Amino acid sequence: MTDTSEANQERNREIARNEEAKQITGSIRVSTWAVAMVVIVGGILFTLGWLALR
Repeated sequence: MTDTSEANQERNREIARNEEAKQITGSIRVSTWAVAMVVIVGGILFTLGWLALR
C-alpha cells in the first residue's frame, strides 16, 4: 500500500513540474508577443508623429 502511495506522490510531483514548465514557457511567449506589439505600435506612432511635424 505504501509503495503505491509513494509512486502516486512521485507521479504527482512530476506532473506538477511539467505543468510549471509549460506555464513558464507560455508566459515567456506571451511577454515576447506583448513586447513585439509595443515596438510595432510605437514605431507606427513615432512615424506618424514625425510625418505630421514635417
